[in-house]
Amino acid sequence: MDIRHELEKLGDEKYREFQRGLIPDVAGERFLGVRTPEIRRLAKVLLKEGQAEGFLERLPHELFDEDQLHGLILSEMKGFEKVLGEVERFLPYVNNWATCDQLRPKAFKGEQKRLLPRIEAWLDSGECYKVRFGMEMLMLHFLGEHFSERHLRRVAEIKSGEYYVKMMQAWFFAEALALRYEEALPYIAKGRLEVWVNNKAVQKACESLKISADRKAVLRGYRRKITK
Repeated sequence: MDIRHELEKLGDEKYREFQRGLIPDVAGERFLGVRTPEIRRLAKVLLKEGQAEGFLERLPHELFDEDQLHGLILSEMKGFEKVLGEVERFLPYVNNWATCDQLRPKAFKGEQKRLLPRIEAWLDSGECYKVRFGMEMLMLHFLGEHFSERHLRRVAEIKSGEYYVKMMQAWFFAEALALRYEEALPYIAKGRLEVWVNNKAVQKACESLKISADRKAVLRGYRRKITK
C-alpha cells in the first residue's frame, strides 16, 4: 500500500486550514487535513495487513498526518515492551501537542509497575513533549487504583516556561480534582502550583462535568492574582 497516497486521498482542504490555525507550531505545508477517525481506520488496516512496522521505521515523517498515523498505530499495537521501545524511538520526533496527545498506547494499560520508571525519565528529560507525555501517562494510568499522592507532588514540582507543559500540568490537576478531590485540593488551596497553572487548573475543573457544583464553587475561590 502507498500510505502517502492513501493519506492524500483522505485529505480535506477545509479541515487542513482548521488544523493550521489550531496547531501553529507545525509548518502549514505539512498538513493534508485528514480527520482522526480516518487515520485511525488506516492504522488498524496497516496493523492487520502487516504493513505497520515498515511505516514505523520511516522516521522522521514529512507530514503531520503521517505523525498522527504513527501515533495511532502505536496506540493500537500490542506488547508492552515492543510498544514502549517504539514510543521511545518516536518521542524525539513529536513536536506538537496534537501528536503528543494522540499517543495513548493501549499496551500500557495494567502495566503501571513497568511504566512508571519510564514516566520518571520523561518527566526528568527537560524536553517539552516528553515531559508533557509523561504527565499525560500519569494522568491516564495513576489517578485510579494505582494512585499515590507522590504523583501529584511530582507534577506540581515541574518547573517549565513551556506553554504546552504548563497546560498539561493544569489538565492533570483538573482531572485529579475530578477523581481525587480530597488529595488534590490542598495543591490549589495552599498555593502549591505556579499561579498560571493554578488558575488554568481551576478553570478546567470548573468546566468539567465530573465535578459537582458545590466543589466548583469552592474552587472558584482559589483563583489567584497574577503579579508582574
